[in-house]
Amino acid sequence: MNAVILAVLVMVVLSLLRVSVVFALVAGALVGGLVGGLSLDQTLEAFNNGVGGGAQVALAYATLGAFAVAISRSGLPDMLANRLITMLGKEATQTHQTRVKMLLLGAVLLVAISSQNAIPVHIAFIPVLIPPLLIVMNRLQLDRRAVACALTFGLTAPYMLLPVGFGAIFLNDILLANLNSAGQPLGLEITRNMVPMAMGIPVGGMAIGLVVALLFSYRGRREYASKDLVTSHAQHTHTPAKPHMLGLVMSGVAIVAALGLQLYSGSMILGGLVGIGLLSMGGIFKWREADDLFTSGMRMMALIGFIMISAAGFAEVMKATGDIDALVTGAFEVFGDNRGVAALVMLLVGLFITLGIGSSFSTIPIIAAIFVPLAVQFGFSPMATVVLVGTAAALGDAGSPASDSTLGPTAGLNVDGQHDHIWDSVVPTFLHYNLPLIAFGWLAAMML
Repeated sequence: MNAVILAVLVMVVLSLLRVSVVFALVAGALVGGLVGGLSLDQTLEAFNNGVGGGAQVALAYATLGAFAVAISRSGLPDMLANRLITMLGKEATQTHQTRVKMLLLGAVLLVAISSQNAIPVHIAFIPVLIPPLLIVMNRLQLDRRAVACALTFGLTAPYMLLPVGFGAIFLNDILLANLNSAGQPLGLEITRNMVPMAMGIPVGGMAIGLVVALLFSYRGRREYASKDLVTSHAQHTHTPAKPHMLGLVMSGVAIVAALGLQLYSGSMILGGLVGIGLLSMGGIFKWREADDLFTSGMRMMALIGFIMISAAGFAEVMKATGDIDALVTGAFEVFGDNRGVAALVMLLVGLFITLGIGSSFSTIPIIAAIFVPLAVQFGFSPMATVVLVGTAAALGDAGSPASDSTLGPTAGLNVDGQHDHIWDSVVPTFLHYNLPLIAFGWLAAMML
């Protein structure tokens, strides 16, 4: 069996069996490396070379976690939650609760969409926004799987369609550049305006999946225990300060400064540190409590960081085996020259690669050089080629255990330990987004 397929299967099966995702990624990498012809030493060397690429992301998550803990001590999140509870009312009717629930989901969705384009901070907003809202979600008996689906849609669909913010990086700097680079020797030229037009149909499939998730799959009530947030009892000796005007003002300034500095510098770490410093100046916490603050933040975000580190090592092992190329060429040797089957195989291969790597941005350079000549050989149009490569890369981003599009929502929704990463984030988003992406991506490739 192809090493990449086997490695991804091992990782996915272990994750579905509720084995730690970190262990599943390491086990999958070892199996894939050994089956792919690498020795144990070579596999471990490739894995170790890869994990360094995830260290910066892990540190960024830890810093964001500390910033979120500091914000929670300011009283600002509690004020937001109390306002929403007041809006809900003690004797709220079911109709009123449904209205509040949809408003809450709509607000979360809009913020997630804005995080990719209008205010491109990606997942940095989740540890700050979501944990304080859990008490309201519990009161509404809102199924957190619906929130995970709303967040993941907002984190993925905009960059696939809108060429601004992260979308400009994905569509223009990565997808368009790699398509033209691979297609130039073959006479294939893709223009800038073709890319978002071609990706519109697959994104439409994701939109249908979102509607199904919110209005049908997870519209029912789901009860959660009223637990304290992990961050609220991480340091028992700390007595939260009562909300005061200076603290609330500095909290707002810190949030704006942290996000603005991240936009300017491109560093979540620097933005988080400046935000923490401003909160200290506002009297939210004392500098001698900084170690406790970072300990609490790292405790909240540690799992996410270690998964990202392990995923970087997993991806490096898969590249070192050389079986990604063999996976593509072998698939077409088996299925022959049928265009419909060829399109489906490209999408499924992209799904397997992205499930393991966890990043559609990192997948495009791997598959474009292989898929573009194949697409030309099978007679696909330039627009259809864009659809095949773009959709194949995006597949798995929403439903991968190692993707920040699922890890980010889990980080916010699981701070009280009641939201499982695999069964409450990965599986719902895989079903509602990856399956429509395959169907609509295939349809678009055959139509365009």
